[in-house]
Amino acid sequence: MTNKEEQIGIHKGALSVLVMEQQEFMKLLQIVQQQIDAHVKALKELGVDLQEEAKKAQDKSKDDLHERLK
Repeated sequence: MTNKEEQIGIHKGALSVLVMEQQEFMKLLQIVQQQIDAHVKALKELGVDLQEEAKKAQDKSKDDLHERLK
């Protein structure tokens, strides 16, 4: 086997492994998204206004930044 063929084999093997890892990562992201969706749904059912909560968090973040910059 030539050096070029060895390099090709190494790269093909690496790609194969990385594609499998990518697929597993996508599965994990789907599970995380399902969990996020479930919690968002539960909070909405409990009457929490998530847009208002996000605005409060953003405003607090801005206020904290302004305090640090003083």
